[in-house]
Amino acid sequence: MPDAPGLELIRGEIEQDHPGAVLDTSFDREQPALMVDPAQILSVLSWLRDAPGQGYGFLSSLHVADYLPSRPRFGVHYELLNRERVERLRVKAMLEDPLPADRQLPEIDSCVDLFPTAEFQEREAYDFFGIVFRGHPDLTRILLPDDYVGWPLRRDFPVGGEPVTFTHNERRYG
Repeated sequence: MPDAPGLELIRGEIEQDHPGAVLDTSFDREQPALMVDPAQILSVLSWLRDAPGQGYGFLSSLHVADYLPSRPRFGVHYELLNRERVERLRVKAMLEDPLPADRQLPEIDSCVDLFPTAEFQEREAYDFFGIVFRGHPDLTRILLPDDYVGWPLRRDFPVGGEPVTFTHNERRYG
């Protein structure tokens, strides 16, 4: 994994080709991460894959985190791997949640053309969080029924369920 100074060097090289693409870096628990402008996610991912000396050619994981009540709310995490150097690099794009009145879903460009392994991972992120990946070849639900309403891994999703009566409650209150 690149160390903290190495991560800043990567950031500087990306900034030469794509100004304003990298918003921040972090090196937490020995995990290097680039925080990227969502509008430039494909530029950064393709640069990390194709630039000489980088070679992050494998997307090992794509997942979403809901940071409610923080703003921006959603983080789309791309875990890249350079297999020759056995190095990992996390790329994170933060997405705002559109206003509920708009009835729109957060959107980001699909990286399936760059990393074919992203196809099912993007569908899972859509299925559970409602993140729309523009340009995805088949953005449909993958684990939940097609007629399911809602996004169950969002932090504001109603848990619901039926109250359970335990025997000690029944004797005391019932």
